[in-house]
Amino acid sequence: MEQQYIEDTTFEAIDFREQQPSAVGYEHCTFENCNFSNVNLSELRFAECDFIGCNLSMVTLTETHFHDVRFKDCKLLGVHFEQCNEFLLSVSFDTCLLNLASFFRLKLKKTTFKNSSLHEADFTDADLTGSVFDNCDLARAIFEKTTLEKSDLRTAYHNTIDPERNRIKKAKFSLAGVVGLLDKYDVHVE
Repeated sequence: MEQQYIEDTTFEAIDFREQQPSAVGYEHCTFENCNFSNVNLSELRFAECDFIGCNLSMVTLTETHFHDVRFKDCKLLGVHFEQCNEFLLSVSFDTCLLNLASFFRLKLKKTTFKNSSLHEADFTDADLTGSVFDNCDLARAIFEKTTLEKSDLRTAYHNTIDPERNRIKKAKFSLAGVVGLLDKYDVHVE
């Protein structure tokens, strides 16, 4: 059976829970207002694709390829990105709900997280060198052995990052964000 690749196509308001993706690969495609909630996307390939207003909560991503994939206004609750194929993995997020998402041990250098909620997201052992967290809510996000060197967290808020347990050399923080670096010391800054 021949494997099907779909290029330059827009998919609108499709409920993929009822109709599984028909191709093994998508290139230069746009998915608008589609529902992928709890869908198995394992081993599929997405290159230079946009997901806009989609629900991808709890999708299965075992060996899924994401290369230059942009998520905008998407719901990605509990997504385990660490299951993705790491070869050429590159994603960006704008105005997304990424609560309880996991980026465990991923190399996501220069990744952009913009206007997104990352409550309790797991960044343990991730390499986020040069990444940007622009206006992101990092309440209870887990940073443990995370590389944040040269990352920009100046407009991120509710972050708690232990500088002794993470690599933060040349990372940028706002004055208010520096308080999150002192949380473990139970210091009150006025």
